[in-house]
Amino acid sequence: MNIKHLALWPALLLAACNNQPSANKSSSDSTSNQNIAGYEFVGGYPTEATIKKAYDDADLNRAIQAYKFFYATVSGEAILQGNLAINVHPNNTSGTLDTKPQQIGFTLNSDTPYGPLLLDLSGGPYVIDLPAGPLIVVAMDVNQRWVADMGIPGPDAGKGGKHLILPPGYKGNIPSGYHVWKASSNNLTVGVRSLPVGGDVQAAMERIKTIKFYPLNNPAAPAIQWLDLTGKPQNTTPLEWENNIKYWEVLAKVIDREPAYEGYRNYYGDLAVLGIVKGKPFSPDARMKDILEKAAKIGNAQMRVQSFADRRPDRVVWNDRRWEWVGLRPENGDFDTPSYVDMDAREVWFYQAIGASPAMFRRQAGQGSLYWLGLRDKTGAYVDGGNTYKLTMPQPVPAKLFWSVTIYDAETRSQIITDQGYAALRSMFELKDLPKDAPIDLYFGPKAPAGKEKQWIKTIPGKGWFAYIRIYGPDQAAFDGTWKPGDFEVVQ
Repeated sequence: MNIKHLALWPALLLAACNNQPSANKSSSDSTSNQNIAGYEFVGGYPTEATIKKAYDDADLNRAIQAYKFFYATVSGEAILQGNLAINVHPNNTSGTLDTKPQQIGFTLNSDTPYGPLLLDLSGGPYVIDLPAGPLIVVAMDVNQRWVADMGIPGPDAGKGGKHLILPPGYKGNIPSGYHVWKASSNNLTVGVRSLPVGGDVQAAMERIKTIKFYPLNNPAAPAIQWLDLTGKPQNTTPLEWENNIKYWEVLAKVIDREPAYEGYRNYYGDLAVLGIVKGKPFSPDARMKDILEKAAKIGNAQMRVQSFADRRPDRVVWNDRRWEWVGLRPENGDFDTPSYVDMDAREVWFYQAIGASPAMFRRQAGQGSLYWLGLRDKTGAYVDGGNTYKLTMPQPVPAKLFWSVTIYDAETRSQIITDQGYAALRSMFELKDLPKDAPIDLYFGPKAPAGKEKQWIKTIPGKGWFAYIRIYGPDQAAFDGTWKPGDFEVVQ
């Protein structure tokens, strides 16, 4: 070591000492001036700027998480309001419809006719008396929590039966002879689907009208009125609310109207910090309104990323294909694992779809239906409405009942709307005359390839889209990998 280096030692030692806390200094003195991630503390206390930033950040973070958790509730309220707008009313008026793209709803399909029944249990229990036949019925509360499976997926197994729906906290007598279900809100949506056996849609809709629906304490109440809703525009989504203050206003009304659900106590606590409390008016000041508007935009963007750029390994159906599972939790309808609620799977589902039940998520041969999501082509790129794609479906497709491919607008998560007038290719309808023992090529693009008009869905340049493959009554080959659809391939 030379003399020049020795000369530097005193200065280096002094610097080292200055950087070490003195034995005579308290630990509080050593942190008397801190700036941590933009938060400044002097003598252990926050500055005025830090107080504002900390509360703004905390409220924003809380609001984003509350937005994502209660998205199912706001979407459930949109189903109620969308039905009220077309004169479907709780307890007395329903309708039948053969859904088409003009009925805007999250991943609705035209595979089976629908019958929306609205229940208001504030006056007491209701009976739903199902006839025997191919009916698939699910009841969900306004939070889109599963309440009951009836018909084919229910305990009556399609043989007919009486189902009794009890309101929250019901203490009255429960008579025998019913399948009994307990609701966790007063307002429920009961979705009825009727299988079009042999492609007979009209008979399927008439079957819906044979359902009886009456208060437990008044079996002789006037019969429900059935409207013809086919072809009538409808919107049962929160698209107009989902990124602005109206989202929170709608949520506040639901929280105030419905009985509190015990399982949501912690989440209601988050809302209380944001000014949404049952029994109190919701009137955010300018600061809170700005935070809630920002949270709605961020929360919605995050859910869109989760839905369309999912990073979970368990989303993958087959390692050599781009198809993904739509329902990420097959165990039950509440996204429960043995030790936690799979919040990520819950958020992905409710951003794309409505309702959830054990029957919808089963991955068992012969059980219900299954759903696969396709939004990327063979190369991994998102499908583009300006390109033409081919999808090869090997045959026979492992479906005991029928199958379909439905195309959805990536922005609205609803069936794509074009002058073609439909958005699905279905084995019982558009594809029924094609051979059943040879692969089928289906096409998706702005213009049909020559001679393939009956095997084509029109897409819109400049707009993204995604597909659901649905298989009803899936056979084992749909699960064990011995049957697989192709990937979307660009057609030059």
